[in-house]
Amino acid sequence: MNATKAATPRRRMAAPQAIFSTVFKARESGIVLALILLIAFTATRNSRFLSAQSIRDILLGTAILAVLAVGQAIVMITRNIDLSVGSVLGLSAFAVGSLLRDNQGVPVIVALLAGLVLGGACGVLNGVLVRFGQVPALGTLYALRGVNYLWAGGQQINADRLPESFLDFGNQAILGVPWLVLIGLVVLAVATIVLRGYRAGRELYAMGSSPQAAELAGIKVSRNTIAAFLVSGALAGLAGVLFAARFGTIDAAAGTGYELNVVAAAVVGGVAVFGGSGTVWGASLGALLLTVIGSCLAVLDINQFWQQAIVGALILLAIGADRLVASRVARALRKRDSHV
Repeated sequence: MNATKAATPRRRMAAPQAIFSTVFKARESGIVLALILLIAFTATRNSRFLSAQSIRDILLGTAILAVLAVGQAIVMITRNIDLSVGSVLGLSAFAVGSLLRDNQGVPVIVALLAGLVLGGACGVLNGVLVRFGQVPALGTLYALRGVNYLWAGGQQINADRLPESFLDFGNQAILGVPWLVLIGLVVLAVATIVLRGYRAGRELYAMGSSPQAAELAGIKVSRNTIAAFLVSGALAGLAGVLFAARFGTIDAAAGTGYELNVVAAAVVGGVAVFGGSGTVWGASLGALLLTVIGSCLAVLDINQFWQQAIVGALILLAIGADRLVASRVARALRKRDSHV
């Protein structure tokens, strides 16, 4: 009898979590369905859309955006948003481009590590300012972009000034899979394992669900917040290196406008704006969807203005869905408390 009574509250407590899980899994399934329908429709209008080169371009574009989206998802899970990712990408791309231009013998692995370190330093600074200085993330976006413009000035680093080994890295593949895509998959796999299987990942979700309760439970909120921004910054720095390797031409405007697409990828992929739920896998699916939408508009010769309109609409729909789920969970909790 006592066991039955003890099990009932646990089942009631699991109900809100089940609602969240069901909705976000449904959203990820919806992204897959939308991708299938979008690709099928575009392919019927233009068969070149499914050419090997087109698919390769989509995968390369997705790899860079997905790396950024993984870092953004980790920050958003803690109930924060990192709007500096585009600026960090641009700063990292120009810094690594300058390093390689002036030192032709630098190995690719050193360039990747340099991007990670520079981005991580920016992320730590960002996290400290957001957590302790209460500085809005929008401020660091413009501050870091200003640093990049001040450093770069009117300079532009062209592909013919970069080592061939670095440019080859941006275009070569192993077993038919581009290096950039492989790096994106490794980032996704590591982030998924940490968030699902380690205490640090569970603490991030707890912080996003209720920062006050997390502190009472002994979770070091400040440390974890800075760590989340550090990861986001490091991945943005890595994305800057991938950007430089893929495009070869780098200037102070590199990464401009990426912020909206990165946030959109995470939100559309099921990462709650208000923290505490979502997956990096969903954020990566969101990145793929946005990249495919951009490619479809180009193939169908539709004005790129509509891409921004679609991205904005997707963000509004996703936020609306999150609010609907949150209200349902709140009602479920009130019912549970009233019964208890």
